[in-house]
Amino acid sequence: MGEALIVDTLESWIRQMPKAELHLHIEGSLEPELMFALAQRNNISLPFKSIDEVKQAYSFHNLQSFLDIYYQGAQVLQTEADFYDLTWAYLKRASAENIRHVEIFFDPQTHTERGIAFETVITGIHNALEDAKSQLKISSRLILCFLRHLSAELAMETLYQALPFKHWIIAVGLDSSELGNPPEKFKAVFDKARQEGFLAVAHAGEEGPPEYIWQALDLLKVARIDHGVRCVEDPRLVERLVKEEIPLTVCPLSNVKLRVFDTMADHNLKQLLAKGLKVTLNSDDPAYFGGYLTQNIVSAQEALNLTAEEILQMMRNAFEASFLENPEKQALIQDLEHSLPVGPVSH
Repeated sequence: MGEALIVDTLESWIRQMPKAELHLHIEGSLEPELMFALAQRNNISLPFKSIDEVKQAYSFHNLQSFLDIYYQGAQVLQTEADFYDLTWAYLKRASAENIRHVEIFFDPQTHTERGIAFETVITGIHNALEDAKSQLKISSRLILCFLRHLSAELAMETLYQALPFKHWIIAVGLDSSELGNPPEKFKAVFDKARQEGFLAVAHAGEEGPPEYIWQALDLLKVARIDHGVRCVEDPRLVERLVKEEIPLTVCPLSNVKLRVFDTMADHNLKQLLAKGLKVTLNSDDPAYFGGYLTQNIVSAQEALNLTAEEILQMMRNAFEASFLENPEKQALIQDLEHSLPVGPVSH
């Protein structure tokens, strides 16, 4: 049972409150320091001379410019130990931020395309998640994402590779280059995934139009929309998302870094909340986008003047939107409610 916190600022409460993260690409948590360490361990030469040079390269003008570097960085991931170390590094950061539950995306095709076995990838990630449960008291779920710039046939192959490990995977998702790769392209593989007992989520309405969100809902039958910030362009869509309580996993720093919004002050997060949408806050690819979950919340709070009530609502949304069983959700929500600060807090 959580204790009510005595804090003097909104930021100190944000840092201490129990949190859940539902939109985190594990390959996107590869910090430059670990990238260099793994490159050395696996005798891989990087196109960067120093950690600072890598950080300077993390300047993007759109989604594709980020993906080019993201896939390049992933080259250093070769062994089960590499995937374990990558996942464990994120989980230790999560623990330090009082993240109590995580739902992690992984991109097997990024690795199988390079000749790395599916089993190598998932075993390293899974073992780190298991250790986090016992050592860090962090619960987790794993989501397999298909790369939408590749063919639907390759996605189906990946799904079949995943079936021996289905007890480790809660859902399938869809990520990578959104424009020109609509959800409808992957209807057959999502149909098959649901037959096999997987839940479904999909990236939609980040760079792509509202129509992609409609397709994700109607054709892929998703339980959550990842990003979804462009839904406001279609009032009928907003109405549906509110009515059906479809969660949006919004990633503010990512949206600014990839020029979906020019500045955090331009972000439509406040507007999404005001419309009654079930918004959650997440970090997406934190090593590349300048901040983990707490930093996303703090940055959005400062730029948009979010209230404690709005922040609490989004975190409650995250626990409710998670793929945890209901008793686990309720226990975490209870801890969240008990974290509310005693007395007034200043910004």
